[in-house]
Amino acid sequence: MADRLTLPDGTGLWVWPLLKTDRRALAAEFQQLSPESARHRFLGPVMHLTEAMLQHLVDDVDGVDHVALVVMGETESHDVVPVAIGRIVRYPDQPDAADLAVTVKDDWQGRGVASVLVPMLVAHRPPGVTRLLTEVSVDNPASLSMLRHVGPMRTDFDDQGGCAVEVQLPSLPAGGSPVAVGTDERPAGWRSDLHSRDQVCPWFRRGA
Repeated sequence: MADRLTLPDGTGLWVWPLLKTDRRALAAEFQQLSPESARHRFLGPVMHLTEAMLQHLVDDVDGVDHVALVVMGETESHDVVPVAIGRIVRYPDQPDAADLAVTVKDDWQGRGVASVLVPMLVAHRPPGVTRLLTEVSVDNPASLSMLRHVGPMRTDFDDQGGCAVEVQLPSLPAGGSPVAVGTDERPAGWRSDLHSRDQVCPWFRRGA
């Protein structure tokens, strides 16, 4: 059964896990993104999803260490269509950290889709994950604002238009509400933890 989300304007959405059978649909939906949306998603020019990308983005989803959720919405013509996808992926060499990414189709952007989806992703995060470690483009203030609302955040800007982000996550006690945690004091140079673009698209190497 699908979960439900509601946008600030009252629009209802349906959310369910990405399935192994969604390979072709994911590739087709990516082609509908504007070049800017695709660039914000991968921090670089990506024209289409290759087989290697689909292997990671679909086949590697296990619902535990790699969680991917598809958001569906109803159009004015009453068609139910995919409007966004979000995922949270544990770093295998840093089991307390995960990457998070949300992609919203262009005609649904600005309506709060990512803002209502992210808390659901965080609630479904891999066990033991206490922080997000990701990178966004400096010309993507919406993503920075979205992450800032998740928890205490620190940023590190580079000279290539990227911004490394670390977010401390609220704890999720069994049967209770999230409890805010303080900022984790990490040593200088923490940005070096981002040894690749992110765990969501490990094939990306800036400048390659």
